Amino acid sequence: MLVTGGAGFIGANFVRSTLQHRPEYEIAVIDALIDPHFTRNLDDVKDSIAFRQGDVCDTAFVSALVEELGIEVIVHFAAESHNDNAYLFPSRFAHTNVMGTVSLLEVVRSTGVRLHHVSTDEVYGQLALDDTEAFTPDTPYRPRNYYSASKAGADHFVRAAWTQFQLPVTISHCSNNYGPYQHVEKFIPRTITELLVGGRPRLHGSGRHVREWIHVDDHCTAIHAILDRGRLGETYVVGSDDERDNRSIVELILELMGKPSDWVDYVPDRPSNDLRYASDASKLRTECEWMPLRTEFRKEMAGLIDWYRHNESWWWEMKTAVERRYGELGR
Repeated sequence: MLVTGGAGFIGANFVRSTLQHRPEYEIAVIDALIDPHFTRNLDDVKDSIAFRQGDVCDTAFVSALVEELGIEVIVHFAAESHNDNAYLFPSRFAHTNVMGTVSLLEVVRSTGVRLHHVSTDEVYGQLALDDTEAFTPDTPYRPRNYYSASKAGADHFVRAAWTQFQLPVTISHCSNNYGPYQHVEKFIPRTITELLVGGRPRLHGSGRHVREWIHVDDHCTAIHAILDRGRLGETYVVGSDDERDNRSIVELILELMGKPSDWVDYVPDRPSNDLRYASDASKLRTECEWMPLRTEFRKEMAGLIDWYRHNESWWWEMKTAVERRYGELGR
């Protein structure tokens, strides 16, 4: 198995989960390591994998690696993913997310290896706060920011590869992930680490934006369920049915870390910050016999706080750089 973007947050957790629970796979990882803070994300498993630093847009490089290692399946995580960065570097997002996927599809076309493309529920746009609607695999695409637009573009190429060439591909759209090794520029780890350094967490806008949250380990098992039992050419939505607004998450973290509920600062909202995401994973649960297991959000959040508390050496330098940039942006 080749895991692209395997040094990133979800990719690194997927590598660990696969090593632990699916020992029949030998794992190779490609990562460009654009973010130098991710160079340590696989240190504890580096002797159990084949790691190559490289760009998924380099078709010749990936093709040679597939041939060298006898790769049979590719799980494609490699992507630029942070909305704030997408506003600043839109061309970088288009290059990595769209052209990187096209490059992998050319590898698949020439070798016949299986490709699973990891996408996001953000390609479907936003839902109303007062609605009960949820995203399904058939929901029309309505991306509202550069990040989701770039992922939507990649998805369209994967679907076209199936319809035009019948390449062995599948796609998954997952709701918001949380768990260890997540970059501190993201909402939950930024909140936790801000409290750990004695600061006050920040909320964009009203703090009432709603997301569906899934533990990264459950996302990993969903991908394996799709690899094992999913139908080629199909799209699956991955979700936990656990919707929470940002304000309630901050309040929970404040409570667990012994701070008052109003220990928070409000900052200007992001441009086009989607109001609500929700996912209907019934197709995945029925066809692939999958269920999320780490669903006790309060318990998982307490454990995650402990992880960041005990891994300060992993995030401290990253935190300094992130807060400097956010300070320049007024966020």
